[in-house]
Amino acid sequence: MKHQMGLYGEYFQSIKEGRKKVEVRLYDEKRREIQVGDIIEFVKVPEQDDNLRVEVTGLHPYETFEAMYNDIPFEEFDCGGWTMEEMLDGTYSIYTKEQEKEWGVLAIRIKMDS
Repeated sequence: MKHQMGLYGEYFQSIKEGRKKVEVRLYDEKRREIQVGDIIEFVKVPEQDDNLRVEVTGLHPYETFEAMYNDIPFEEFDCGGWTMEEMLDGTYSIYTKEQEKEWGVLAIRIKMDS
């Protein structure tokens, strides 16, 4: 199955260059449809002038972003050298704590689609 998601430029570039191996999302209804082996097409936003395809190699649901960041090395998010506070502040600038509580979170392990 193929899925499409928007991704901001710096994160888009990080995946494209092979540095970011795990994508973070809410575990909402749309993400619950994703399965290992599926293809995700990321569209660079806000420009929508580039896209890339990745294969889903693993799915790891968590109750909170903090639980996820305690479990997965920051380097896999291309955030080596960051503190937990920086990771959480960055994430909560995109998602709210209310969304996190309602849906839980999902670490999507990816590799470039060949």
